[in-house]
Amino acid sequence: MSNPGRPVWLGKPKPVAVALKALALVLISAVVIFPFLVVVSTSLATKKQIDANGGYVLWPTQISFEAYHQIFNGTQVARSIVISVGVTVVGTAFSLFCTVLAAYGLSRRGSLFQRGLLSFVLLTLLFGPGMIPVYLMVKQLGMLDSYWSLIIPGAVSAFNIVIVRGFIQGIPKELFDAARIDGAGEWRILRSIVLPLSKAVIAVVGLFLAVGYWNNYFSPLLYLNDTQKWPLQLVMRTFVLQNNVTSTAHAIPGYVAPPAQSVQMALVAIATLPILCVYPFLTKHMSKGMLTGAVKG
Repeated sequence: MSNPGRPVWLGKPKPVAVALKALALVLISAVVIFPFLVVVSTSLATKKQIDANGGYVLWPTQISFEAYHQIFNGTQVARSIVISVGVTVVGTAFSLFCTVLAAYGLSRRGSLFQRGLLSFVLLTLLFGPGMIPVYLMVKQLGMLDSYWSLIIPGAVSAFNIVIVRGFIQGIPKELFDAARIDGAGEWRILRSIVLPLSKAVIAVVGLFLAVGYWNNYFSPLLYLNDTQKWPLQLVMRTFVLQNNVTSTAHAIPGYVAPPAQSVQMALVAIATLPILCVYPFLTKHMSKGMLTGAVKG
């Protein structure tokens, strides 16, 4: 018998409710997994199977890696993957460095211009600079056709600063006082106390930053005129629009190119796989990092 004074959400769920929750989870999982399964299956299917199924294959009866072979055989895709990985790694590390420093400084009461700088950071949440001023700034700084144009303009986000700042404010004040009594300076406190205790929020913000850098194609479209410097997302966009990937395999006598549909799906799979591999290792930090930062911020 249920306790009338106990909240409903703290009571034991009924079997019907458990079954409905399980069914909802299965449906949501199917909605998420089904498109990716179609993408991978179509990338591995032959032209005959794709034509027989109207363009998309759910489960290929005969697996073919010709689409991946064409992509990596002398095309720009292999180079663009290296570029995307480099921009993502360097950009994420640089953005985390700037974000943590800014958040730590703004979390310490009494620091120089703390209130004014915090108000300025929060103001940027309401008023963005706009695309044209950012482009002119990048041009004036001489960063056109440079990989720094993909990193520096979006390196610091006010939202990320607020999240990390709120998390740092949740660290007990007694730890800072004890460190100062022992003679530790601000850099030592940041390195020995703040960073080890802020792994959760740093992992969450790092994931957001990495996904943003990896999926970014608009900034390269604006700032990179040299096609040899294009990252994967821009190369994939160009192929989807032009429906063409050059490959040295065409020079082989008797070579039959794979269908364009399978090559497109192979590119999508290649672009999606790295984030899928990284995400499971950071999910345990998601709720802790976001909720703590949001509540304290």
